[in-house]
Amino acid sequence: MAAKGYSETHQRVRDLIRRVATRSESPADALKQDFFQWYVTLFSPSVAAGILKPADLAGYRSNQVFIRNALHVPLAPEAVRDCMPALFELLIAEENPAVRAVLGHFIFVFIHPYMDGNGRLSRFLMNFMLATGGYPWTIVTVQSRGLYLAALEQASTYGNIVPFADLIGGLVQSQAAQPLERITQRPESGEWTAPPANLAA
Repeated sequence: MAAKGYSETHQRVRDLIRRVATRSESPADALKQDFFQWYVTLFSPSVAAGILKPADLAGYRSNQVFIRNALHVPLAPEAVRDCMPALFELLIAEENPAVRAVLGHFIFVFIHPYMDGNGRLSRFLMNFMLATGGYPWTIVTVQSRGLYLAALEQASTYGNIVPFADLIGGLVQSQAAQPLERITQRPESGEWTAPPANLAA
């Protein structure tokens, strides 16, 4: 179910990238209009299986959330409802796609608007901004996962965004030079393949 939700969300993001490219639409405006559906799509298989109720996917979180092994404590639920619209407005105002990708990812995780799925959605947001800005789709690999989490902690807890920006920039550069294998759907069976061993969830 998690793999199916991830793959369906991935396809939705790709479709939106294609739409922005063909209609010369503002990426940040398109994101603002479509983003909540990414969250719904990510968890729709769990709703179909009866694990979650449709109401569970309505709106932002209403409880406090904590991140395992992190000093950073995400915003209180009341603040999320003010900060998410502000994030979208900041993305609309920012002209540089690389800045939109890095800060969009970081600020989204800092806010942590949902009880689950924030990491996956932040990386979809980052890649949407990268791809619509002419950069390659970039994967946080298992090998870079420790550095990635440490860099996010530096940014969130100590206000130092430099390690995170450097890490993402390095991943973009290396994967532009040598793209990684992607998750694919088997056309003959319709079954979802497992992620390659070198990719992070």
